[in-house]
Amino acid sequence: MYPNLYYAFSDLFGIEIPFFKLINSFGFFVAMAFVSAGFFLTKEFTRYTNLGSFPITYRDELKGAPASIQEIATQSFIGFLFGWKFLYLGFNASNLFTDGALPQSFLFSFDGSITLGLLSAIALGVWTWWDAKRKQLPTPKVVKTEILPHEHIGTIMTVAAAGGILGAKIFHFIEYPDQFVQFIQEPSLNAILGGLTIYGGLICGGLSVWLYSKKYNLHFLTLADATAPSLMLGYGVGRIGCQVSGDGDWGVNIPYEQPQWLSWLPEWTWGYNFPNNVNRVGRAIKSTDPWTIFPDYGTCLDSAVFPTSLYETTMAVAIFALLWSLRTKIKTTGVLFGIYLIFNGIERFWIEKIRVNTTFEMFGIEMTQAELISVLLATSGISLIVYLTRQEKVVINPR
Repeated sequence: MYPNLYYAFSDLFGIEIPFFKLINSFGFFVAMAFVSAGFFLTKEFTRYTNLGSFPITYRDELKGAPASIQEIATQSFIGFLFGWKFLYLGFNASNLFTDGALPQSFLFSFDGSITLGLLSAIALGVWTWWDAKRKQLPTPKVVKTEILPHEHIGTIMTVAAAGGILGAKIFHFIEYPDQFVQFIQEPSLNAILGGLTIYGGLICGGLSVWLYSKKYNLHFLTLADATAPSLMLGYGVGRIGCQVSGDGDWGVNIPYEQPQWLSWLPEWTWGYNFPNNVNRVGRAIKSTDPWTIFPDYGTCLDSAVFPTSLYETTMAVAIFALLWSLRTKIKTTGVLFGIYLIFNGIERFWIEKIRVNTTFEMFGIEMTQAELISVLLATSGISLIVYLTRQEKVVINPR
C-alpha cells in the first residue's frame, strides 16, 4: 500500500520527492476519477449537442468593466492562502516531514509563511487588476453570452462534488452516529474530511445536479443518460485510491484458500493484508514479512482479507464498458440511466456480502446501509425502465 505519492515513487522508481508526501494516494485517484469522468462526459455532451438534445442557453455578462475591489480582494485572499500554506509546505517539505510528522498535521495547522502569503496575495491581486484593465472598454456594456452545453460540464462536476461530499459526510454520520457525537464534542477539519459514504455522495450529488439542470433548462433524464457511463467509470477509478492507500474499505477475512480455478491470478487478488495502510491499523510489520516498512506507517492486517476495492474497480470498469457500448443503441431517454441504477445496485449489493461494514436490523432482516440503498437503486432502475417503455408519449433522442 502507498499512503501517499512519496512512498509510491520511492518504492517503484527509487525517486524521493518530499513534496509528494502532501499528495495522498486516495485524493490523487479521486482527482483522476474526476478527470476520467470529465473526459468521457465531454464526449457525450458534444454528441448530444450535435444531435440537438441539449439547448444552447444565454447569460447576461458585464464586459469591459474594471476589476472591483471585491474581485481584487477575493483573488488576493486566495493568493495569500496559497503562498502562506502550500508554497511554505512545498519549499520546506524535506525538513517538515521528519520524525513521524504527517503532512496533514501541518496542512491543518496555523504554521506557514506570512511573507510568501503576502507576496502571493500581491501578485494575484495585481494580476486581477491588470487583466481587467487590458480588457476595459470606454463604456462597459451588458452582453448576452452564449453558453454551449459542454461548457456546463465544469460547473456540473463542481456542483456534484460539493453536494456529493456533503451527502457522503451526512450519510457517514448516520451510519456511524458515535463519530457524529465525537465530532460535536471535538470538532475538527480531519473529522469533516475523513469518513465518507459513497451512496450518500451519489444521492445528494445527483440531487444537486437535478437542481442545476432545472435552472438551465437541461432535460434531466437526457443529462442522466449522458453522465451514466462516466459516473460508473469515475466510481471505479476512485476505488483504485481505496485499494492503493488501504483506507479501510476492505472485505472480511478470507474463509478459505484461493480456489484452484483462480490460481492464474496473483494471490493478493484473493486475499491481502494491506501493509502500510493509511489507517495504520493491524499489527506491526515484521522483518520476516515480505513487505517494506514505510516510516510513520508500517502496519498490516493480522489476517488476509478480500480486496473488495479491487473487485469494485473491476466491476465498475466492466459496467462502464457495457453502458458505453449501449449508449447509441438505446432510443428511449432515461433507459440507459435506469440500466446504470440496476447494475450499480447489483454490484454494491454483492460486494456488501464480503465487505466490512456496520449492520442494522429492519423488518427482522439484518443489512447494511449500502445494501438497503443498493436494493432501492436497482428497484428504481427497473421501475424507471418499465415506466418509460410503457409511456405512449416517450421522449426519444435522435441517436
